[in-house]
Amino acid sequence: MKWMKRFAGAVTMAAACILTATTILADDYPSRPIRLLHGFAAGGAADTMSRIVAEGLARKLGQPVIVEAKPGAGGNIAADAIAKATPDGYTIGLVTGAHAISAAIYKSLSFQPVESFGMISTLAYYGLVIAVRDDHPAKSMADLIAMARQKPGGLSFGSVGFGSTHHLAGELLNARAGIDLLHVPYRGDSQSTTALLGGDVPVIIGTPVLLAPQIQSGAVRGLAVTSSTRIPLLPNVPLAEEAGVKGYDVRTWAGLLVPKGTPPVLIARLNAATLEVLSDPNVRKQLETAVGGEVRGSSPEEMKALVAAEIAKWSDVVERAKIPRI
Repeated sequence: MKWMKRFAGAVTMAAACILTATTILADDYPSRPIRLLHGFAAGGAADTMSRIVAEGLARKLGQPVIVEAKPGAGGNIAADAIAKATPDGYTIGLVTGAHAISAAIYKSLSFQPVESFGMISTLAYYGLVIAVRDDHPAKSMADLIAMARQKPGGLSFGSVGFGSTHHLAGELLNARAGIDLLHVPYRGDSQSTTALLGGDVPVIIGTPVLLAPQIQSGAVRGLAVTSSTRIPLLPNVPLAEEAGVKGYDVRTWAGLLVPKGTPPVLIARLNAATLEVLSDPNVRKQLETAVGGEVRGSSPEEMKALVAAEIAKWSDVVERAKIPRI
């Protein structure tokens, strides 16, 4: 009986110590700068969003949040670095819809898109833009589709990288429109836009934040947006579905995550800070301007469910479009 009482007392004391340690951890966090990694080139939508959110988090958390780009492999290089980082709350990552696509298009990854991470919150949802240079003979999406049908494999499209949402948006366009545009991967929005302007590739699927100034200046023609609703940043660019591509709707998203094993109390702290940042009208306006989409935060559980659902969705697209897995 005495042994049982001593054991119960020890368990109670241990639980109290854990609770105290957890409280101290939360109270002290953060005590030094935080790294925010993303997997795309500087100047693109992911980089722009990262810097806006980093600035807001720095204000809320009282420590600098330093943005670090690790571009390549559709965001997988950065995701791998995040997954392998020390789970202490001092490395967080911004991922996009490409994070879920990786599970669908790669036979194997060095990380698990859901299980290797702790989710913090979603940030925004936005469509993409199918664009050509202003001197391109295609004046509309219907023109481009007609040209592509006349020359199967004779036209190419650029994207921000293999395995990105931009890439699969093009592959899905091939499947839905019955055409065969060849994919040319670049390392981020800036490079694909530069390639379009330089005549290295005739078509790109890009992010509104970079293409809007080029479209507004007349250097680039936006043929269609990939979403089911028009983009506020480009209200005059029609939907791909309006050009006869039935059932075509591609939107990407962005969210924050941390390495698996990060203490739940720190995830809760980061989630609360992120939602506070997203509730700021100035931040919302900056993000909406940056991506031309909808700002929307979430709970960690909601973001986890989103990633799992997106993996299922894109796995089905890859299978139906007969896209070879690598």
